[in-house]
Amino acid sequence: MRRLLALVCMSASLPAFAADWPQFLGANRDSTSAEIVPAWKDKPKEVWSVAVGEAHSSPVVAKGIVYAFYKPAKKDADALAAFDAKTGERLWESSYERAKFQPLFGEGPRGTPTVDGDRVYTLGNTGVLACWNIAKKGEVVWTVDTLKDFKAKNLVFGASTSPTVVGAHVIIMVGGQDAGIVGFDKATGKVAWQSTGDTPSYASPITGGTGDKTELIFLTNSHIRSLNAGDGKELWKFPFVDKLLESSTTPVKVGDLYVAGSVMSGSVGIKIVDGVPKQVWKNDKLTCYFSTPVAVGEYLYMVNGKATLTNAAITLRCVEAKTGKIAWEKGNVGKYHAALVKTGDGKLLFLDDGGHLMLLEPNAREYKELARAKVCGETWAHPALSDGKLYLRDDQKLIGLQVGE
Repeated sequence: MRRLLALVCMSASLPAFAADWPQFLGANRDSTSAEIVPAWKDKPKEVWSVAVGEAHSSPVVAKGIVYAFYKPAKKDADALAAFDAKTGERLWESSYERAKFQPLFGEGPRGTPTVDGDRVYTLGNTGVLACWNIAKKGEVVWTVDTLKDFKAKNLVFGASTSPTVVGAHVIIMVGGQDAGIVGFDKATGKVAWQSTGDTPSYASPITGGTGDKTELIFLTNSHIRSLNAGDGKELWKFPFVDKLLESSTTPVKVGDLYVAGSVMSGSVGIKIVDGVPKQVWKNDKLTCYFSTPVAVGEYLYMVNGKATLTNAAITLRCVEAKTGKIAWEKGNVGKYHAALVKTGDGKLLFLDDGGHLMLLEPNAREYKELARAKVCGETWAHPALSDGKLYLRDDQKLIGLQVGE
C-alpha cells in the first residue's frame, strides 16, 4: 500500500504535458488539435516573444519545449534552437554550415522539424537532412547532403518537404535518379531504401495504416503516390501534374477520399478501389499555393489563390468533400497564404499572412467569424497549438500566444 501511495505521489509530481505538436501540421499531420480555443474579446495575450533567424519553417512543440529551425543572421548555416514553452527562455541553439543559397522569398529553411523521442530531424533548403540530439543540447548526430549524394537538382525556392518518421526510418523527397523518395535509417543516416524517379514538390506526405502496413501518401511533382513506409515499394499512383511544378499542399484524407491541391491545376479527389486509384472529382477552381485544407465533418475548408505576383489575393472556400463543389467562398482573406487549425470543439483558427488571427465557426452555409486580432507580423509559417498556447513565428520573432485555458 505504501509503495502504491509512493507511486501515486511521484506521478503527481511529474510535469503534465498537453498533446504535443511534434511535426508539421501536428501529431497526425492533419492540422487538428484537441485544444479548445474560446472566442476572445480582447487581443490574446502575448506570453513571450524571442528573436529568431529567417525562415518559413514552422515551430513544433514536444514535452514542454518549442523548437524553431532557421538561418542564423549573416551566416550560411541552418540552426535549430529549443525554447521553454512557458517562458520562451532559449535553452540551446546548435547549427551546421551549409552552401550559400539565395532564392526569392527568403533564404531561411522552409521544411519544419520533426521531433521523435530524443531526436529532432530537419531538412534545410539546400537539401541537408540532419539529426539533432535533444539530450545533448542539439548536438548534430549526423547530416546527409541529399542533393549531392543523389545528384539531384534543387527546387527553385529550395527543398521544402518536412521529414516524416515511421518506425526506424526518416523519409523525404529527394528527386535523384531512382531516388525520388528516400528512406534513411534514423539512427545513422544511412540509406534504407530509395524509390520512384519523381522529382520532388514542396509538399509533405501523410501516413496511413500501422506497423508493416503503414503507407506514405506523397504529392510529388507528377503524382499522388502511395509507398510502403518499410521498404518504399509502390502501392499505387495517380498522375497529377501542376503546370508550374510548384505543388506545396499536404494531401488530405476525408473518409475514403484522398484530396490533393496544386497551384495551377486545381484540386482532385480520388478513391482507392481494389488497390487502384479512381478520380471521383476534379475542380480546377480550387488552386492551392501552400495552405493545406482542413476537414470538418463532410466539408473541406481550403485557401485558394491565383499564381500571380502583381495582384496577389487568396480566397477561403468551404467545399463539399465528396463532390468538390464549392458551398461558399470569401475573397481577399490574405495575399498568398493562410494557415488553418481545427480545434477540439470543431472550430477553426485562421492565421493569414498579414499576421491576423481569426476564430471561425465552420458552417456549410456561410462564413462565420467569432473573433479577430492582429497577433504578429507577416508570416508564411504554420502555427502550433498546445497547452492553451498558439506558437507562431513571423519574419523576426517566435511568439507564445495564450489562446486557451
